[in-house]
Formats: sequence, C-alpha cells, structure tokens
Amino acid sequence: MVIVVGVLAWVGIRAYLAKGELEAAMPLATKVRSQIMEADGQGALASGQALTVHANNAAALTGDPVWRIVEFVPVLGKNLQVMRELTEATDDVAQRAILPLTQMAGTLSLDSFKPVDGRIDVQPMLDAQQDVSLAAGAITRAKTKVDDIDADGVISPLSDARGKLSGLLDEVSLSIDVIDGAAQLIPAMLGNEGPRNYLVLFQNNAELRSTGGIPGAMAMVHTDGGSMNLVQQAAAADFPKFKPPVVELPIETRALYGDNTAQYMQDVNFTPQFALSGQIAREMWKRQFGVEVDGVISVDPIALSYLLKATGPIVLPSGDEINGDNAVQLLLQDVYARYQVPADQNAFFASAAAAVFDRMTQGDVDTSKLVAALAEAGTERRVLIWSSHEEDQAVLSDSTLSGALPVSDDQTQAFGLYFNDATAAKMDPYLKVDVETARAVCRNDKLPNYSIRVTLTNTAPADAAVVLPAYVTGDGGSGVAPGSIRTNVALYGAPGTFNLGVLRDGQSAPYHPASDSGYTLSKLQVELAPGESTVLDFQFLGGDAQPKEMVVEHTPLVYSLETSNVDLGCESALQ
Repeated sequence: MVIVVGVLAWVGIRAYLAKGELEAAMPLATKVRSQIMEADGQGALASGQALTVHANNAAALTGDPVWRIVEFVPVLGKNLQVMRELTEATDDVAQRAILPLTQMAGTLSLDSFKPVDGRIDVQPMLDAQQDVSLAAGAITRAKTKVDDIDADGVISPLSDARGKLSGLLDEVSLSIDVIDGAAQLIPAMLGNEGPRNYLVLFQNNAELRSTGGIPGAMAMVHTDGGSMNLVQQAAAADFPKFKPPVVELPIETRALYGDNTAQYMQDVNFTPQFALSGQIAREMWKRQFGVEVDGVISVDPIALSYLLKATGPIVLPSGDEINGDNAVQLLLQDVYARYQVPADQNAFFASAAAAVFDRMTQGDVDTSKLVAALAEAGTERRVLIWSSHEEDQAVLSDSTLSGALPVSDDQTQAFGLYFNDATAAKMDPYLKVDVETARAVCRNDKLPNYSIRVTLTNTAPADAAVVLPAYVTGDGGSGVAPGSIRTNVALYGAPGTFNLGVLRDGQSAPYHPASDSGYTLSKLQVELAPGESTVLDFQFLGGDAQPKEMVVEHTPLVYSLETSNVDLGCESALQ
C-alpha cells in the first residue's frame, strides 16, 4: 500500500507540474507567431526560448520509467499516455521548429527583405531555406502525431488540451508552410538562377470572372539577380480575337465556358482553374509581343488596397491621391464616371499600377504591414500565381496562390462558387452576394445532404439606367436592360458527391448539370433588375457518411464575403 500510494503521489505531482508547464507553453506559441509577424525578432527569440524550457520540462516530467509503468494501469494509464504524447509533441515542435525559427527572427528582420533601389537581397532567404524546411517537417510530424492520439475516454481537460494543441498546430503549420514556400519560391522568381519575365494581370472585379475579374490591364515585370523592373504595359484591347484558340481547351472547359476562354485575353479566366488561365495568357502574350514569360501573376484592386496600407498614400500622375481606403472606389467605380473612353480608363489603371510598383520596389514600405497585406490577399485568393517552371509550380500547387479547385479532406467538405459576368459591363460592384451552408442526414445509409444557399441582389439605384455611365450599365449592348445585372453562376461539388439539383426561390430551377476535372457541378444564369433579389439553393449528396465542416471557396468579389451556417430540414432537401 505504501508503494502504491507513493507511486500515485509521484505520478500525480508530476502530472500537476507538467500541466502547469503546458499551460505556460501554449500561449507563448501564439505570442511567438504574432511577434514574428510584427517584426519583433528579439521578442520572438525570448518567447521561443521560454516556450522551449516549458515544453522540455513538461516532456521530462511525463517521460520517466515510473510514469511509463503506470500507463499500463486500466483507465488511469490511458490518461497518462495521452498526456505524455501531448508533451512529447509540444517539446518536439518547440525544439525542432519554433526555437530555430525564433533564432532566425532574432538575427534577421523583415526589413532585411525590403527592396533597395529596385532590388531585394535574396541571400538571407537562401540561407534560411534548410532551417525553414526542417521546421516545417517537424510541425507536420507533430500535427500527425497529435491527430493520431486516441483521446476517447480520457478526462475532459486532456481531451480539450489535445483539441487546442491540434488547432494551434493547424495555424502554425499554415504559417510555416507559407514561409517555407516563400523561401523556396521567391529567390527563383526574383531571377536568382537567371533572368525571368512575369506577366501580371490586373483583374477588374467590376466585371466578374471566376478567379476575380476581367483582365483589362496587364504588365510584364523583368527580374534578374533580385532586381525588378516593370518593362511593358498593355490592355486587353491590344489583343485580337485569336482564331483558332491559342491552346486546345479541355472538352469540359469548352462545354462550360466556350472557346472564348482561349480567344480573348479578357476571357482567359472564365475557368476557375488559374493554372489553365495562366497558360492561355502566356501564349497570347507570346503571340502578340514575342516574349514567352516564365509565369503569370494576378492581383485585383482589393489586393492593391491592402498593399497601399503598407506603402501609404500615393499621388498619381492625374493628381489623384490613392490610398488603402479609396482605391477600390476609385478604380472600380469613379474611373468610369470620369473617363468614357476605354483607352483613357486603361491609361489610368496603368498609371496606378506603375505608381504602386515603383513605391514598393524602391523600399518605401512598411514591411510588417506588407506581409500582413499579402497574407490577407492570398487567403482571399486575390493574388494568384502560375509558373511555367515545374519545380516552382509544385511549391505553389498546395497553396491558395495556385488558384486550383477546392480540395476536401477528412474534416472538410469543400465547394467552389464561381461567378462570370454576362452583362458585358461594369455593374458587379452593385451585385450583393450572401452565402449560407447547411447539412442534414435524411437517409438510412447516413449519407448527408449538403445545401449551399446563394442570395443575389442587385443593389443599383432604381434609376441606374439614367444616373450610371453607359459604359458601366452596358447600355443594352449585350441584350441586358441598362441597370440590370446578368450573371452566370457555377457551384462545384467535391469529387465523389452527387448533384441533386438547384432550387430558385423555392422552386425547381432549370440548370446545366456538368462536370469539370472530376468535380460535379451545377450552372445557371441569373438576371436581376435594380433592387431585385433571388435565392439559389444548390444541393449535393455526400459521398461518405463522415461528418465534415462545409467550406465554400468563391470568386473574390469587390467586398469580403462571410459564409454563415443554417439548419437544413429533410423536407427541404432535393431528393
């Protein structure tokens, strides 16, 4: 009895102490991440060292032979095993990932990567590649280990701790993957291995396309040894209609979006797959100007507004001041009221792009705000990159920058919602979109019904046909009444799901059921007069019975779009 009591006391005291060490370590991981993003290298180093001490202490307290022996005791043993595995994962991440990264942050700052006279010193990124890659691997291993921990039947504090650590590792993994990809990708893109050229498309969300908006303006950027120069600008109007299409489109793409996708520069992103859009745009640029670019980069005015928060206000050649607060209004609406001739509009866009590029490449920028701006724009898919270099594209393929179709996993059921303007005008700043998701189990085999409700509203004024410029309304040129908005809507389900159809305002709607690269989808066209609204319910049957969180990736709109969850009754599900 004395021995049993002594062993239990030993384990109990060490468990209590280990719990305290873990509780002290967890907040430090979040603090380290914030300090690195805020360019507080010394603060991150101090926090990383403190975190490592707490994590190491927790692992030592739960790893002695007595603890291991007691793990064989029924019920109690499983709790001790889970606690040991959690401390081991935390210690491994601290030692092999967080501490090396904070040591780098302590000697480097974000300003180390700031352009000077149009050039970035890529050597610090090259030096960091190996350490960052090792840290990313350590976090991936720890994440797998924590996800594999069987916490069924353990006490709630341990179960909660596992959930918190798993969530934290998800966040850290996302951040480190971005850093790892950047360290591998940026030096090559900046011409470290030889000169490169990149075509930059400025997507205009006032006229929607699947990946954002019509590519009305564009530029070619030349990089060499870390230097960056904007060497040429052009507009979609500079390109002819290519006959035949410049590339052979996949049959499904032709059926869904037509040959125009590979005939007009302004239509290359009808398809939601940016890798295909990039290849088409690259070939068009080559045929028109004789230069085969190394890749294609896309940004939109909203991403530009984020970047302007890092550069500060910029005075354009027109005398206008453009800043983070007025960029979207100025570029997507005001310019059309001021300039009636498309060539003048394109010249304004070009001058704005050149001014922002010049400010950034000269290093007159807050780097911490720049990183935050790029992160926000990347998460919202407002910055997309395709590279003709296979090794670069392999790095991009798993990131939001690739512009690929949504990928589901064991925890998430992902859908893609894409819009293409059919008004042939610039009315989409007035298109309001609301998205709601719902899931219900209505079958004996437990396969779930998924519903994505999309509410579209034309917020243009009732007298839009009179008060808005003809270039904005389209002036009826495409058969759409001035002030109305016509939109093609496509909802992609995940591979393995079954398309159940579409309701419009509660009634079965005519739609185009199709597939694209293994994804089942529904497509239909909507036309709304000023003030008019409609509700579309897209429904799919899941391919497996596992409960999953619904995620909807969508065309970047003029504004940020939040998705909400609602209840779905079985009586409302399409059968």
